[in-house]
Amino acid sequence: MKTPFLEAGKIINTHGIRGELKIQPWCDSPEFLCGFDTLYVDGKPVKVRSTRIHKNFVLATLEGVEDIDSALPYKNKVVSIARADADLPEGKHFIADLIGLEVRDADSGEALGRLEDILSYPAQDIYVVKGEHSYLIPAVDAFIKGHFVEEGYIAVKVLEGMASD
Repeated sequence: MKTPFLEAGKIINTHGIRGELKIQPWCDSPEFLCGFDTLYVDGKPVKVRSTRIHKNFVLATLEGVEDIDSALPYKNKVVSIARADADLPEGKHFIADLIGLEVRDADSGEALGRLEDILSYPAQDIYVVKGEHSYLIPAVDAFIKGHFVEEGYIAVKVLEGMASD
């Protein structure tokens, strides 16, 4: 079931004395997180006054956070976004929607296991599938044949030797 909110980062520290917060983004890019007018901290909406990118982190000023004293309570808090506010390109999915989906062989329809994790590497992501065997499947068109999120599965092409024994 899709949740209305998605965890998108963590406030790891303050930045400066004017209440700016340093956020480690948990999305494809810091630019994605900068595109939101409202973030959610502890389930409560907080209006974003400004954002900028600094060394792959997002530096954000939030409404009501004016100085370091008002910024400190936010340290180590998880930042969420409203799913309805996110505009994903066609064919893209949130990782949170993929984790836990059944993974099937595209040719036979046989269930291989469940998607346990997605590892991010510079060349491509790797899908970690656990079932009777474990699989590390590169997330490229040659192996990922389709994401059928509404139907609850991902279709993949596996080669001999991809399964751990």
